[in-house]
Amino acid sequence: MNNRFVRWGVYLLIAIAFAIACVFLSQWQFDRNETRAADIALVEQNYDADPVPLDDLIGTDGGLGTDDEWHPVLLQGEYLADEQVLVRNRPHGGTSAFEVLVPFQNEDGRILIVDRGWVPAGEGDTPDAVPAPPSGTVEVTVRLRPGEQLPSSGRSAPEGQVPTIHLPTVAAGLDGDVVTSAYGRLVDETPSPETALGGFESPTDDPGPHLSYAIQWILFGVMGFIFIFYMIRTEVQKHREEAEGRPAAAPKVRRRDRDAAVEDELLDEVDSGR
Repeated sequence: MNNRFVRWGVYLLIAIAFAIACVFLSQWQFDRNETRAADIALVEQNYDADPVPLDDLIGTDGGLGTDDEWHPVLLQGEYLADEQVLVRNRPHGGTSAFEVLVPFQNEDGRILIVDRGWVPAGEGDTPDAVPAPPSGTVEVTVRLRPGEQLPSSGRSAPEGQVPTIHLPTVAAGLDGDVVTSAYGRLVDETPSPETALGGFESPTDDPGPHLSYAIQWILFGVMGFIFIFYMIRTEVQKHREEAEGRPAAAPKVRRRDRDAAVEDELLDEVDSGR
């Protein structure tokens, strides 16, 4: 009896440990769902808003507020085409492409990195051709995006290219007041260039599977207890049947077998009376 109680206690401890793990995993998915919902709400709020001057969103401190991501801003100045940089391995057009970063010097003197779009990869490590930006004074509308981190793998890129949009790296070779808290993703530019680059798709509003995963983890935790209690109930029932001196699952005698036995007895009686 004591051994069984110890074994059942171990079963319950396993179920409790599994349930605790499921609770943490479920909460993690709930948090991811909330984060994704906030991201979607921010895009809906800012993506199609009216453009504002750069100073309205990035002040003298040079920082970009988290509530200002995706908001359009209006720039007027000129592209620094000689400082163009390519970003490698960007997923566009169903393949790996290059995005084209060109510093833009605004009329207030500050420089904002503008992602003008993408070009397909060529035969080697560079595109076959990169269309030039408009020259002279240009009016540009961009949506503000935060910069990216350097790759954790430590991978690098050839000269004139970068592995990610890590703004301090892009700004390292530029002279002047460069904004490094955000870059601009091109919406349109006037005058238009002779050859346009590939454009950007709108961010998806798909919330993802996080909520359904969170519910599944809760169900898994409950099912763990159900399975353990089923094992304990089966063991108790088996022990009770053994204590009563009968097999755990006695076979049932079919009616056809009983009828055959009665017929055999009658035949024996007839044979004995002859």
